[in-house]
Amino acid sequence: MLLKGNCLETLKTLDTASVDSIVTDPPYELGFMGKSWDNSGIAYSTDLWAECLRVLKPGGHLLAFSGSRTYHRMVVAIEDSGFEIRDQIMWLYGSGFPKSLDVSKAIDKSAGAEREIVGTQRTNIGMQGGNFSAGSNTGEVNITAPATPEAQQWQGWGTALKPAHEPIVVARKPLIGTVANNVLTYGTGALNIDGSRVGTGGGSRDKQIGTGTKSNDVYGTYGASMTEKPDNLGRWPANVIHDGLEEEWSRFFYCAKASKSERNAGLEVLPEGTNNVGALRDNGRESEPRANFHPTVKPLALMRYLIKLVTPPGGIVLDPFLGSGTTAVAATLEGFNWIGCEMTEDYWPIIEARIGWAKTETGKTLF
Repeated sequence: MLLKGNCLETLKTLDTASVDSIVTDPPYELGFMGKSWDNSGIAYSTDLWAECLRVLKPGGHLLAFSGSRTYHRMVVAIEDSGFEIRDQIMWLYGSGFPKSLDVSKAIDKSAGAEREIVGTQRTNIGMQGGNFSAGSNTGEVNITAPATPEAQQWQGWGTALKPAHEPIVVARKPLIGTVANNVLTYGTGALNIDGSRVGTGGGSRDKQIGTGTKSNDVYGTYGASMTEKPDNLGRWPANVIHDGLEEEWSRFFYCAKASKSERNAGLEVLPEGTNNVGALRDNGRESEPRANFHPTVKPLALMRYLIKLVTPPGGIVLDPFLGSGTTAVAATLEGFNWIGCEMTEDYWPIIEARIGWAKTETGKTLF
């Protein structure tokens, strides 16, 4: 169900304790591309998170993305609204692009000194998922040499690290009674461990879960019940999700950023456009038109995994910041019901078209 309007108002139309989980990607409050929607303070609003707490069933989980610089403020607001902070999931990726000031160039520019071009460098940098990444925008940039002694001294210095992770808070509405009682009464309060185990890529593992026979055994001897599980279930879900850069990462859930085909699946009938909401190229120009012009689309595989982790079978997933509808699409593909709030009218046709597509693709292996 799509609730059209500001989530602070539309959430009030929902009954108390009526949803099973909340999985959402709120604004990171970074002033992304100078847009006001990413600098409103909504992610820090205890009123918002208190309303989320109200509509969530006791023991229900909240998963909310944030930026590395602003995560702390959002989490404090979530905690202050009454949630218990249970953990933090890290989504790691290798395709982020540093938005860093070249200090040497800045010094020469302030001195009015012209730098000599000494070569060129080919680039292959685009915009995907809200971060600069390897993409379709290729070209060449000039390599210049420092023109002043001061610039030479500060050659190779910048002002930012390359973004390579996004934190996801794992919070839970307080239980009523014990976990067992809460689960039996409301169907919430626990994580779907077996349903979210990480496959090893080659079927069954050689050693039994919980034997602790190797020093890198992520299960160790934690809990006698762990030795009762068959060996082919896969690894226990961890609080790290990654995009598959190294072989060692095979023990964690893999999820790359959303591809162009995934973003636009089901939108063939919609016109392409940017509508002043979409992403910018790394050179500051407006991006090429596309049907799904939302600038920070999360990958379906990631959202499907997160929803399945915290939502009981047949449960209702809420996303107060639905955007272009990825949470709703993921919920539909996994067989869950969903409620989403979205105030930007330009996204409504995209959400509806993507949901229509998802209903025809349920049960299939995608992307």
